[in-house]
Amino acid sequence: MLPHRDPATQPEGVVAGYAQTASRWPAEPLVRRPQTRTELGAPAPHRRLAPARGDLAGHGTKRAAGQLIHLRARVVDEDGAPVPGALVEVWHCNAAGKYRHPNDSNDAPEDPNFDGAARLVAGDSGLVELRTIKPAAYPVPDTAGWWRPPHVHFSVWGKVWLARLVTQMFFPGEPLNEFDAILNAVRDPEARARCIARLAPTSQGPADALVYEYQLVVRGRKAAPDMP
Repeated sequence: MLPHRDPATQPEGVVAGYAQTASRWPAEPLVRRPQTRTELGAPAPHRRLAPARGDLAGHGTKRAAGQLIHLRARVVDEDGAPVPGALVEVWHCNAAGKYRHPNDSNDAPEDPNFDGAARLVAGDSGLVELRTIKPAAYPVPDTAGWWRPPHVHFSVWGKVWLARLVTQMFFPGEPLNEFDAILNAVRDPEARARCIARLAPTSQGPADALVYEYQLVVRGRKAAPDMP
């Protein structure tokens, strides 16, 4: 059996009031199985999946509606060392709260000039950068009036397919952050604060976009020496 995650810094798999999480989380405890060459020797994800769409906002008359933002996300391990070559997938809704996905039943309008997802490879410093628009808040289906605050989804792939982190980045100063069941499932205030991006000074970015900085922290060798 795998040890339980730290309840203060790691959210519960099943979030109260969010019915869909029950069907997305294992019903039985997780069991550790030995890793073989199949898991450890497969081609690295970034060699199988090419980068795609480093700019989700478009240009000129084809530009997506909404506030332009520039995301700077750095992949580091728990020891603070950069993780170059990490494959980072990013997706979020448009400025009206609509995902570019057929399963989104929200009646908000689609934006034909908005690309809803990107795939990036971290550089030597672990940095990925993305030009996009700030996502909107939106109502969660089948809940009692719960709205998600603006947020961005990240998926970080390591050296092998089994090494993956899926998380969300939130924006500072959003009133809905205080009431979001997913963000507040992280009970420790300091850990919860690490889920919120930093707004960089406007002088440090493009003239037409707000700059947000964020860290994506994965396991470190000192913390988990037996992991690949």
